[in-house]
Amino acid sequence: MADLILHHYPNSPFSEKIRLIMGYKQLAWKSVVIPALMPKPDVVALTGGYRKTPFMQVGADIFCDSALISDVLEHLQPTPSIYPEPGKGLARTLAQWADSTLFWAAMAHNLGPKGATHMFAGGPPEAAQAFGEDRKAMSAGMVRLRPADAAAAYKSYLRRLSDMLDDQPFLLGQVPCIADFSAYHPLWFTRVRTPVVADILQLTPAVLDWMDRMHAIGQGNMEKFDSARAIAVAAAAEPAQVGHGLLLDSTFQDEHGIPLGSQVSITAESFGPEPTEGELTAATRTHYTLSRTDERAGTVHVHFPRIGYVLRAATPA
Repeated sequence: MADLILHHYPNSPFSEKIRLIMGYKQLAWKSVVIPALMPKPDVVALTGGYRKTPFMQVGADIFCDSALISDVLEHLQPTPSIYPEPGKGLARTLAQWADSTLFWAAMAHNLGPKGATHMFAGGPPEAAQAFGEDRKAMSAGMVRLRPADAAAAYKSYLRRLSDMLDDQPFLLGQVPCIADFSAYHPLWFTRVRTPVVADILQLTPAVLDWMDRMHAIGQGNMEKFDSARAIAVAAAAEPAQVGHGLLLDSTFQDEHGIPLGSQVSITAESFGPEPTEGELTAATRTHYTLSRTDERAGTVHVHFPRIGYVLRAATPA
């Protein structure tokens, strides 16, 4: 199998989720550090428009969104499982809550005036402004919590997590599952990136102990790589055939009346509205696959999870 190439940057919360899963499964992976802000020409060459972080590349196959990347890593290395039986349905549901509701409460708290000032301390004023404008464009139309409301919600969520850790080391039992990795990363951002507002974590010592256990998992075997070489890897490879490779699910599930082979666009439901356009080559119960061609990367398949993404027929030119 081709190398796992993770396109990420150090302070990206969802990247920390995937880096820890790599560590839990003791995987070797190549690290391509990408810009936190647009423009991202090398990212777009591979994804066709998707600009959220991280995404994972395997040859000429591009996997978007940490939820789908997690599924791919589970297929690649089934043990230790991040979806252990018998509670994998509960684990997935809790992970979805953590990646959305918990995440946005945590980040609204983290990036309030005090946290944002700390993040950009020592940098030019235009850096903070550029970050704000970039994230504003990504969240157009979203309802965002005010810092005070976010802090209240965050405290409640931390207490709920603490209750889950009363009699066990991880959220759903004796071993970590996808819920642990999803709940950890926004709290990690609080603790590591905005420590000036991390006193909120002190209210739940059991959560801090759990965070220490999660941190101890490590990040696997990482090798530095760069975007130019990653694009060359894609150009030299052929995308996996539908139903093969790391996404074995190939049964067409039509919810939109859009046949395979159609030109379509896929966008995130909320955060990160930039579309990716291409030929629909798969629409299964779990994911979509688009085929697209880039002058540098060649023909690539870009994969998205169904949940959280919107499929539309492309508007005729």
